[in-house]
Amino acid sequence: MTAYPHLKENITALQSANPALYAWLSESPLDGESLKTSVFVNQWGLIDWRMPCGNGIFDALAPTQIYREWVDIEKPDLSATVIVGTNIGYGLNHILVNTPDTHKVLVLEPNPAVLLACLGQTDYRPFLANKKLHFIVPSDEYLMEVVKNLDLQYVYGKIYLRADVPSQQIGPEYALWMQTVKNRLENFSVEMVTLRLRQDVMVGNELKNYRRAAADGSLKSLKDSANGVGAVVLGAGPSLAKFAPDLAKNRGYALYVSALQTLPVLRPYDLKPDFCLALDYDDSMLTLYNRLDMDWAKDIPLIYSTKVNPEVVRRYPGPTLPLWTLGGLATFVLQDREFVLDAGGNVSVTLVRLLRWMGIGSILLAGQDFAWKGETTHAEGHHASAPLPFNPQSHQRLTNLWGEEIISSVQYLTSKRDLENDIKKSPFRIYNLYGGGVIIEGAPAVTLEEAVNEGCLSSAPGSKDLFLQKLAQARTPGQDICFEPRSHIWTSSFRNVEKRLAKLFKHNEANQVDIHNMLEQALFFVRQDPLYLPYLFNETLDLAGLAKTRRSYEPKDLMEFKRIGKNILAKVREVDRCVAGLGSHRAA
Repeated sequence: MTAYPHLKENITALQSANPALYAWLSESPLDGESLKTSVFVNQWGLIDWRMPCGNGIFDALAPTQIYREWVDIEKPDLSATVIVGTNIGYGLNHILVNTPDTHKVLVLEPNPAVLLACLGQTDYRPFLANKKLHFIVPSDEYLMEVVKNLDLQYVYGKIYLRADVPSQQIGPEYALWMQTVKNRLENFSVEMVTLRLRQDVMVGNELKNYRRAAADGSLKSLKDSANGVGAVVLGAGPSLAKFAPDLAKNRGYALYVSALQTLPVLRPYDLKPDFCLALDYDDSMLTLYNRLDMDWAKDIPLIYSTKVNPEVVRRYPGPTLPLWTLGGLATFVLQDREFVLDAGGNVSVTLVRLLRWMGIGSILLAGQDFAWKGETTHAEGHHASAPLPFNPQSHQRLTNLWGEEIISSVQYLTSKRDLENDIKKSPFRIYNLYGGGVIIEGAPAVTLEEAVNEGCLSSAPGSKDLFLQKLAQARTPGQDICFEPRSHIWTSSFRNVEKRLAKLFKHNEANQVDIHNMLEQALFFVRQDPLYLPYLFNETLDLAGLAKTRRSYEPKDLMEFKRIGKNILAKVREVDRCVAGLGSHRAA
């Protein structure tokens, strides 16, 4: 096929370099005859893509005018560009040849025929081989995994998102994927800021909670234990005050759950949840005890993220159960022994994910506004219910289902998108008891009367009581999970590396390659032990900055390595002190 001179070689390269994309292309229905006529030479003598109307996407504007600014970027060697839409390859090729080899280029092309046309025009094998170029399979899960690997670009460079305007003439899927990628990058930004600033606190809390968590029991036995149960997730949005009195009078037979912070909001209505969840890791959680009726809460089970402040758990008056979450100690080493949840950054999202895993039959969202009117962001009684003036830098004005103006924030809308993505995956119905907040896609807005008629407050006979019985039984201490202490190995290894680097830095100009290789080996060593890796998040990024982002090394870089190494060894010893060598059971 002369219109696709490089297709065969590129496809062969993708088969090994990107098996997921190769599989997607192989499974996509394609019309061979249409492919032959879609690529043509237009009136300007340029290779073009013919749309169904007969026009080429470059009939009106030459490529050179469109992509000129795409390479006007800061820190190009440390940054990444994400492109939505390839067309015949003009924009992609402009980026590839006008940025350093270390600049990452990620491309999402939702139309398999267009992607084949692009792959047919240019030999991309060198860019695939040096890992400069990566094609993204158009799926939410694949996109999420790819974006997570842009941590170095986020910290040390920038991530540029480019929409291929000519491709958007082909169909609406390009604009939709552009918004999807934009949302995912925004979520990633929020996650990275949180991890960079708070990972030490969160994992530090886990270390302090480790022994108590082992003694409190395990959620593992609760998988699919809530079959037939209808659940109500009680948020603390302003609309909760509208529905709480009626829900308290007519609970139905649903399972009610809420965040721990929401308990003081629910107390005036005597709307007691069947269990509550603590997720937030910061010290502000402790202020809820200034408002909590301890006697009222003493029979409400608390499921707590192991990342919360240990004092929050210690002061809770009722029964407690630990929840291990991704990003912490359990990420790699407890997956086979415990339930480990990808919690997200919002407690309501976490509750929905937890209920899904428990096998719940339906969910009704109440007080899940993700927005507010005026200056009241939460229902009265919540620690964040004080007036909050509009801030144009972090807030935005929206319109609710009733045509009224409401206010939301980046954090709220990020959590809403996470919830909407979860709703798409849910095999059961989720309704939104609507009180004037943002519209939650996939969760139909209903009145309380409609929710009752839809059976949202109902459960299969006996299913709720059986679940609560299993929840109580889960509070049985399991066998200790302890790990072989390894801080002595880490100390010896880092001391040897430090001595070797000190010799190399005495003549650093002549030893640039050896210094780089030594730092790469140190980074590999730090990344290879899954027990310590979550606590070393910041140090790993700092060390990666030395190993991956420097073009040359100076004596001051040795001092930076020593600083990083000192922090690493202190943290490794702390992990050993808290979780290693305890009890009778040892794990590798």
